[in-house]
Amino acid sequence: MNLRNWFFLFWSTMVLGAAICIVSGSIILSTSGNFSFFGFENTGINLIMMVTAGLMIGAFSQMGFFAYLTLSYIALSVFRKKYLWNALQGYTTVFAVFGLGYVLYENRTNNWFFWVLPLTLLIASLLVARAKVKQTNGSAFVPTMFLLFFVTFIEAWPAIQGETDISAIAFMMIPLFICNAYQNMMMHRLVKKNKTDPANVSAKSAV
Repeated sequence: MNLRNWFFLFWSTMVLGAAICIVSGSIILSTSGNFSFFGFENTGINLIMMVTAGLMIGAFSQMGFFAYLTLSYIALSVFRKKYLWNALQGYTTVFAVFGLGYVLYENRTNNWFFWVLPLTLLIASLLVARAKVKQTNGSAFVPTMFLLFFVTFIEAWPAIQGETDISAIAFMMIPLFICNAYQNMMMHRLVKKNKTDPANVSAKSAV
């Protein structure tokens, strides 16, 4: 993974976040009669605000993804055994499913959102993890689930904590999840591309 690939991943994630926010924000505005996001009411939420929020969410997702890679590197050096780190990630993911439901229930969002959101996020994470396994190998399943569910949960915490507006939670969580899934699915492709880059191959041959 070289600097050029990181630069591409960073800006493409931000653009994707902006695009998703425009789509999801427009849908929410057209269907919800009471939409507020970090203090902005319906009248203050326009195309520019959606793009700005999307760019910020994309950058935030990139920071979370980089933080996870750093954490994974440190954890592997501490645990020494990969299965121990995977076991911890698996346990944390399962715990986060119930934790997300409890937080939403405690905030009294409504009678169904506190269990629909965790299940929807879990199913979506499973689908992406399955696709990741097909493109790489079985060892990618648990880390992908951890990234897509737990890391998305943590990144969306500002919208989840103390928030009772379902639209605001969805507006932040949907692009976060898609950006995290995009980065996860692009990572192995960029690494593979870097390994097969003619410039890198020539450089290695010259050493």
